[in-house]
Amino acid sequence: QVQLVESGGGLVQTGDSLKLSCAASGRTFSVDAMGWFRQAPGKDPVFVAAITWNRGNTYYADSVKGRFTISRDNVKNALYLQMNNLKPEDTAVYYCAAAVRFNIATMTWRTEYNYWGQGTQVTVSS
Repeated sequence: QVQLVESGGGLVQTGDSLKLSCAASGRTFSVDAMGWFRQAPGKDPVFVAAITWNRGNTYYADSVKGRFTISRDNVKNALYLQMNNLKPEDTAVYYCAAAVRFNIATMTWRTEYNYWGQGTQVTVSS
């Protein structure tokens, strides 16, 4: 099992920056990749970004490309999401997720991730 705990959410204004963190514990050696998803009110969770754990290859949803940066610290077993130039449409609960087998073709699918955190709220006011 892998346990994930997100932190860093909050209320910010349009154009502000925010950095989310996700602390991983347990059988982290089994993790092949990690990602961030977000769920806006009344909508399904959607893919935001992913990173392969060993090589650090990164992937982004078009909606956040150029504004968000995903990174990881293998020593600390931590995942990060630096969010810049935030917009009201970025408002959502952000979830950290871990996959034991990463596939680029299906990395945006929620079902490809085996472990999930409890989520952290990000609210961007206009």
